[in-house]
Amino acid sequence: MNFIKLLSVLALMSSNAHATVIAVIDSGTDLSHNDLKNKMWTNPIDIDDGVDNDDNGYIDDIHGWNFAENNNKLYDKSFLGTFSPDVYKFFEVQTRLLKGLGTDDDRAWMNAARGNSALIAELGTFGNFVHGTHVAGITAKNADKAQVMVLKIIPTKSPLPGHKKEFVDFYNGFAKKSLTSTSDSLIKMALKALASQQSKSLAPIGAYVGNEKARIANCSFGTSTAAVKSMIMPQLLKLVLRRDPTPEELDTYSIFFVTQVIEASKALVTPAPNTLFVIAAGNDGSNNDQLPTSPANIKLQNTISVAATLDYLKIASFSNYGTQMVDVAAPGVGIRSSIPGNQYLTVSGTSQASPYVANVAGLLVDTNPNLSNSDLKKILIETSDLKDFMKGKVAANGIVNTDRAITAAKLALTMQINDALQAARVQINDVPAGFGLSENNKEEGFVLPLPSLF
Repeated sequence: MNFIKLLSVLALMSSNAHATVIAVIDSGTDLSHNDLKNKMWTNPIDIDDGVDNDDNGYIDDIHGWNFAENNNKLYDKSFLGTFSPDVYKFFEVQTRLLKGLGTDDDRAWMNAARGNSALIAELGTFGNFVHGTHVAGITAKNADKAQVMVLKIIPTKSPLPGHKKEFVDFYNGFAKKSLTSTSDSLIKMALKALASQQSKSLAPIGAYVGNEKARIANCSFGTSTAAVKSMIMPQLLKLVLRRDPTPEELDTYSIFFVTQVIEASKALVTPAPNTLFVIAAGNDGSNNDQLPTSPANIKLQNTISVAATLDYLKIASFSNYGTQMVDVAAPGVGIRSSIPGNQYLTVSGTSQASPYVANVAGLLVDTNPNLSNSDLKKILIETSDLKDFMKGKVAANGIVNTDRAITAAKLALTMQINDALQAARVQINDVPAGFGLSENNKEEGFVLPLPSLF
């Protein structure tokens, strides 16, 4: 490394010395957005010169890496201005319906939209295009020290399902080797092998997060039992059974497959033990204790799973929950944030609740850099606003309280954390409910599933 490069490296290392690095593991992020351009993580050792200066295997990974396409292009500009007005209208109508403020015209429009296969397909691509930027904006909101590291793992335009052939190849391979096995054991072996592909794709990402010392990582993606049961498993089973699977078979193999995916997905988390992974619980309205979701159901010291609420009034109708597998909740209905092209959009989902918590976690580290992952989780959970409607829904029985959590982190600089938690709960009131909303608002609407690697 020459002298000029060395000076650049030292300057970058100095400027980032006290910054909280938040890895946004998602579908790509437009870091030129006004809300993000001054909050981007910059690799302190690499520069844009076509050389792998830090010898990490990623050339010019200045602000992160595109693992989906194996390059340093963190979002695809070619999609700007290519979407129809209806995709934007979808989110406007969705917000009104989810807040219980929809009209008859809104309901009619949404019903027609759900039956429009072309629009649904366009929404899938549009959703991937804006998702990572929207999430990143939430993680960095009101966080002057936040440094957003972009790790793109979801392609903008999802390829046609390619796992059917993999599954059949796995199945046929096991069948040739295991002539005495039952079809059940062969199917499970093939599903386990398919799930193991997740481990191979996520392990390098976890290693990158750990090596580059991201303190917080947000994961607003996932594979749920409900999604697998409706969109993946029927086709896979029909190929090997040569008939439509029974409801019992769909349930059994879907749960088995997602359980295997959860185990494989630990490869994302374990290489970065000093990073707190904040994970969206899922958008199926189901119980993760009974119907698993990955990676939300990874239960390790450095993971925390997040459900979504309608402000501080109620759990969102679409949100997954579970007192064993979901830790805490945060607002996830009608969240306005950045999207590519220096624009904004109001979106709903546990995808929005998770970065809300990642944002708070980052602010806690800004306030008290000495907090461990267990400290961060303890503060986020035990300073939450306790709500009767959250009992039996999440482990915390409540919704994150940003001011109370930050107060606890600050107090923990000079006192034991349990004393800090108790004092913060006395000092800081619960968050008021949203203006113009009530517990009687009847939620409606349709929320897209989490972006998935499958």
